[in-house]
Amino acid sequence: MSSTATVAPVAGTLEPRLTQGHKKVIFASSLGTVFEWYDFYLYGSLAAIIAKQFFSALNPTSGFIFALLAFAAGFAVRPFGALVFGRLGDMIGRKHTFLVTIVIMGVSTFLVGVLPGYASIGIAAPIILISLRLLQGLALGGEYGGAATYVAEHAPHGKRGLYTSFIQTTATLGLFLSLLVILGCRYFLGPEAFEAWGWRIPFLLSFVLLLVSVWIRLQLAESPLFQEMKAQGKTSQAPITESFFSKNGKIALLALLGATAGQAVVWYAGQFYALFFLTQTLKVEAASANLMIAAGLLIGTPFFIFFGWLSDRVGRKPIIMAGCLIAALTYFPIFKALTHYANPAIEAAARTSPVVVTADPDTCTFQFNPVGTSRFTTSCDIAKSALAKGGVPYANVAAPAGTVASVTVGDTVVSAFEGSGRSADALKASGDTFNAGLKSALASAGYPEQADPARINTPMVIALLSLLVIYVTMVYGPIAAWLVELFPTRIRYTSMSLPYHIGNGWFGGFLPTIAFALVAASGNIYQGVWYPIAIAAMTLVIGTLFLPETRDVDITQ
Repeated sequence: MSSTATVAPVAGTLEPRLTQGHKKVIFASSLGTVFEWYDFYLYGSLAAIIAKQFFSALNPTSGFIFALLAFAAGFAVRPFGALVFGRLGDMIGRKHTFLVTIVIMGVSTFLVGVLPGYASIGIAAPIILISLRLLQGLALGGEYGGAATYVAEHAPHGKRGLYTSFIQTTATLGLFLSLLVILGCRYFLGPEAFEAWGWRIPFLLSFVLLLVSVWIRLQLAESPLFQEMKAQGKTSQAPITESFFSKNGKIALLALLGATAGQAVVWYAGQFYALFFLTQTLKVEAASANLMIAAGLLIGTPFFIFFGWLSDRVGRKPIIMAGCLIAALTYFPIFKALTHYANPAIEAAARTSPVVVTADPDTCTFQFNPVGTSRFTTSCDIAKSALAKGGVPYANVAAPAGTVASVTVGDTVVSAFEGSGRSADALKASGDTFNAGLKSALASAGYPEQADPARINTPMVIALLSLLVIYVTMVYGPIAAWLVELFPTRIRYTSMSLPYHIGNGWFGGFLPTIAFALVAASGNIYQGVWYPIAIAAMTLVIGTLFLPETRDVDITQ
């Protein structure tokens, strides 16, 4: 088995230039991580189709929500993957640990591609699907920390921001690759064939990517810093205890609240939630939305490298804090501008024919349920869920206790219905009647079922999406170097992985579900943006006040 040339372990003595050995380390680590993110993002990009395939026993709204929750389940377990694989990485080495993670991810993704749907095997289909999502989440929880630590421990002093910024591009490049494969399959197969069976092809291709990734990573040698530490007998025998149940635990907590939580919500708002907003709220056709997102990613991605390089000169902290601040201040105007340029008919209809939900406030629940154990069946919840899923803004009017909710569209009133206690067939029949009446009233008032392609200002939408991606690059480009430098070598893999994956897995991963619940509760299609704004503002305050700048830290000590 071949391996990379050994790179000197002491960061302060390394030449500040990009050698062939460094290039191979960066390429091998980054390419494998791109493939792993590709696998993970396929599910999110195809959530609407997956809802029909695996959650068809539920009504469309509930099915889509459960599909999003299954997507979030992969994020929920990432911190546990960080603990499991972080511990292994600090005890037995970086290389072998993130070789295992990519195998788990690749096999799990391939199995999603061959998994029969609900129509074939019933309730077993969603159960197996969620199990595979959990395996993906565990694998991803161990992947990022290993790749970032591995690259950083090869980097010359003064170049860690630049070197690790290549790892930071992998999430965006993985999303970009998944979008391209999906668009290609949709184009060559046609929309109907793609939704029927062609959606499986991107998942099946992951097996080829798995083989390539494993072969590449087998060429790598172990991290030089870890090799030196192991030779001296200084590896940790209890990485979890040392990381989180000692004075180091305070730094891990501050890294979560003052760095990764804000970075996560800016990242997911700028990439995944932007796509969700375009397709689910503004009703832009999926292929067009994906192309515009892909264009924004293409324009914005080089800034990962730029801000990583810049952080070697001005510091990690000021760039990340500036990204959180700018995002918090500008998200509302940006998302409002997306509506104006992508689907101006929504704005016009809301002005001329406002929609009002009249309901007993005590029957209106906050429709967020991350474990999928609740069903929202009151007349208020049914009405609000339908409008939120349709991207229709509305106002709320309180009604006396016991009143069945109704939706007023201009001069037309459509009554909802109580869903609790009804059989599945009765619930479906009532839902079909309500949805048909609501659809007719909205169409008469000018609310579009789909965005009119002729009225989409594509250059402006792409410009706005590119701006959102640049925000992502500000907070994400320097984050790996910052986290690596906050923790000592003997517990670095574990210490940086857990705050990173709680931040990205929980604060970021639940963003679409929380945002949907906020929109459904308020009627304001922009209300979901309050969540990333609040978390980014929290990170700005905590990070500014309590976390140190680390660009001059010698990570060999």
